[in-house]
Amino acid sequence: MTTKMMMTASALALGLGLGAAQAQDDPIKIGMAAYGLNAEFMQLWSAAGEKHPAVESGMVELTIFDGRYDALVQQDQFETMITQGFDAIVFAPMDVEAGATAVQLAVDAGIPVVGSNARVNSDLLTAYVGSNDVEAGYLEAKAVLDKMGCQGAVVIIEGPIGQSGEIQRGEGNEKALAECPDVKILERQTGNWSRAEAQALMENWLTAHGNDIKGVIGQNDEMALGAIEAIKAAGMDVADFAIAGVDGVTDALNAVKAGQMDSILQDGEAQALGSIDVAIKAVKPDYEPMSAIWEQYPDMPWNNGADKEYNVPWTPVTAENVDALLATRQ
Repeated sequence: MTTKMMMTASALALGLGLGAAQAQDDPIKIGMAAYGLNAEFMQLWSAAGEKHPAVESGMVELTIFDGRYDALVQQDQFETMITQGFDAIVFAPMDVEAGATAVQLAVDAGIPVVGSNARVNSDLLTAYVGSNDVEAGYLEAKAVLDKMGCQGAVVIIEGPIGQSGEIQRGEGNEKALAECPDVKILERQTGNWSRAEAQALMENWLTAHGNDIKGVIGQNDEMALGAIEAIKAAGMDVADFAIAGVDGVTDALNAVKAGQMDSILQDGEAQALGSIDVAIKAVKPDYEPMSAIWEQYPDMPWNNGADKEYNVPWTPVTAENVDALLATRQ
């Protein structure tokens, strides 16, 4: 080999080496696909992702996608992430069935998908990091029914039809209602996780049923808060109703403190942080988790990121813990 050829070969090898080193130093591109960002809970979820230590250190380049409560929008966003060469996706789907198509597209392109907060009917997920919505539905309905003494009539404001939260919290609602066979369900309809939609529903139901309504089971806090607004607007006393929701959003915490409702706190921050840890592990096998949630929830061990499901525990909001929970929102 001539000197010139050896130098060229050496330069090529050096260039390849530098290229590999640079590739190793490139940030991991992760997309967080939220079903919608209009309400506080998913805003807290996405904000937590942006504060993950791996994101703040530059190891991860995180992009938040607002699905605008539309499964087709989410699928389009998946196609964008595939085209742009994302390394992993954290997915909170709008629809338990339609979301499976998006997961299939990503996995076919070699991109791992970690489910978070809401479930999708797919066995292709790397893992799921969320909470048991059946348990939440049971706990919130039981809180309402206990205050009613298992007597009277309730209305149920449901989440978006076809989303896992609506399906599973509804299952939990039914489990609690089965323990109170004398309680009548006067109305049940979707409020689409929206405070405004729930307020409109409750206004109509109060017109139709008036004081016959004794309890309100809102499958999230936003809808329970909408019901409270309707009760106030009708000139009725909120204290005459047993009301509960799920999520522990800030206004709900204040309503619990005021004695107006019950709430079950869903730790969206832990769900987001844990999902990103699992997503990084899927891309970088030697990764060790950087978020503190694994110490915060010792009953949810990391297990080297190999588990298919991580269930973040629920926290019932009480008079004893509400101030501490509110302090975390400052």
